[in-house]
Amino acid sequence: MPEKSRLRQALSRWADSGDQHARDLRLEHASTRSVPISEVQGRERVTVAGVIRTVTLRPRGGVPALEADLDDGTGVITLVWLGRRRISGVEPGRSVVVTGCIGLQGGSPLMFNPRYELRP
Repeated sequence: MPEKSRLRQALSRWADSGDQHARDLRLEHASTRSVPISEVQGRERVTVAGVIRTVTLRPRGGVPALEADLDDGTGVITLVWLGRRRISGVEPGRSVVVTGCIGLQGGSPLMFNPRYELRP
């Protein structure tokens, strides 16, 4: 029985740290003039800020496409740069502010060829 309670405590601490991380991201990027990712609507031009979680090279229609998932603590948006295999500085863990038009794919937001500003 004590092992189950230790497991519950460990899981609780892990869940709390994830919540804390999301809160930290929201606070860190609230000062920029950006919209929370959870509030973006399709077909609108917005600026969002967050941290890049993943970067993937995924061809689209035979053309190279660099995809990155951006997380701001409220949600995740997929950024897609068509015709690019690599962008210097766009890497996991990097803070970035992007501006572009929101599209929806399967209900998830994405942005093609956004303007970006790398943050320290």
